[in-house]
Amino acid sequence: MPHIRLPFPRAGLYAITRENYPNEQALADAVAAAIRGGAVAVQYRAKASRDPLREAAKLLAVCRESGVPLIINDDVELARCVEADGVHVGKDDQSLAEARGVLGPAAIIGVSCYDSVELAVQAEANGASYAAFGRFFPSKTKPDAPCARLETLAEAKRRVSIPIAAIGGVTPENGGLLVDAGADFLAVIEAVFGGADPEPAASDFLPLFNRKRKGE
Repeated sequence: MPHIRLPFPRAGLYAITRENYPNEQALADAVAAAIRGGAVAVQYRAKASRDPLREAAKLLAVCRESGVPLIINDDVELARCVEADGVHVGKDDQSLAEARGVLGPAAIIGVSCYDSVELAVQAEANGASYAAFGRFFPSKTKPDAPCARLETLAEAKRRVSIPIAAIGGVTPENGGLLVDAGADFLAVIEAVFGGADPEPAASDFLPLFNRKRKGE
C-alpha cells in the first residue's frame, strides 16, 4: 500500500524540536505536548542525535496519531527512510529539485529564504511547498544567523502564493509583528520546547492566529 503523505496546513504554529532530550521517548512526549497545545506542523532537527532514524520514526508515530505533518530538517534520505511528510532544505543542503526527485510530488518541501524575496519567488517556481524567512529576533539556536526584516515578509506576501513561515527568536510577545507583516506560520524552537511543558507554551501562540483569522 503506497504511503500517503499529509499536506502542509494553511497557517499556524510550526514547532521545531531541540536536541536536549535524554532519549527518544522524552522527545516524543515533548512533541506530543506541543501538538496538544496547538502546533499544526512539526519539524525534526537531528543535528546531534545518536540515532536519528529511531527518533524520527518515533516522532512520525506521534504526529500520525494527531494528524500533524512531520518535516525532517535538512536530511532528505532520513525523510525517505521513515516516510516523513517532507523535508526542509537550506542553502547548504540538497536542492529542492533533488529533494522532490527523491521524495516525490506529494512531499512537503520547505525552503529557507533568509531575507530574500527573490529566493522565495524562485522556490515557488521550482515547486516549494512553503518559504521560510529569518532570523527576525535574537536566536539561541542560530545566534550568528543574519537578520531578516519585517518588510521582507510583507513583500513576500505580495509576490508568492505559497505559505510563509517566520523563524528566529519568535515568542508569543513578538510573534504578532510577524503575523501582521504576512507570516502564515511561526516556526518556533525555544519558546515551545525550552521550558518545562511544551503544551501551555504552544497554546500561548494560538491567540496570534485566532486574531488573524478574525481580521480576514
